[in-house]
Amino acid sequence: MPKQVDHESRRRQIAEAVCQLADESGLEGVTLRDVAARAKVSMGAVQRCFGTKEEMLVFALGHIGERVTARVAARLTASPAQSARTALGHTAAEVSLVQEEQRAEARVWLAFVAQAAVTPTLAGILRSNYAGLHKVFTQLIAEASDTADPDRAARTLLALADGLTTHVLIGHLSPAEALGVLDGQLNHLWGERTG
Repeated sequence: MPKQVDHESRRRQIAEAVCQLADESGLEGVTLRDVAARAKVSMGAVQRCFGTKEEMLVFALGHIGERVTARVAARLTASPAQSARTALGHTAAEVSLVQEEQRAEARVWLAFVAQAAVTPTLAGILRSNYAGLHKVFTQLIAEASDTADPDRAARTLLALADGLTTHVLIGHLSPAEALGVLDGQLNHLWGERTG
């Protein structure tokens, strides 16, 4: 009897291989042949899971987003009685990808951001991801502060968290310095009052 293959599990295995290769040499270093070798599957298996390289990259980008979302959810679930302020701080810290253990993920994320500048499908996924984060940030800010414009504050915080990823990755800021910048912005936000 032929061996049954869990299609979704195989797709995630391939997505992990894409991420590992992107971490090592950027997305330009990701070929179907190398992905198959890294995932320890045949080229045919990769082609059965994904019709095109772009489809494979789209799935891998979604896979990264799911990992970040799962980390945020786990962090919030670990302390369910958190205030909206604490929840926002934890979420922004996770999204910023500045911790040492997130370094590889940050490199892969930025490789996808760069590729999205010339790949409309990837850009659409990133826009959707950012829109979801913006909505969460806006809700938490509205609950936790008296700011006159939670939408604008959420955009500012999201842009800051996202930009800190690059600053840490290239060595302009240490992870501790980046988290200090983030804390400063949050403290500023909590000090704001409607006029």
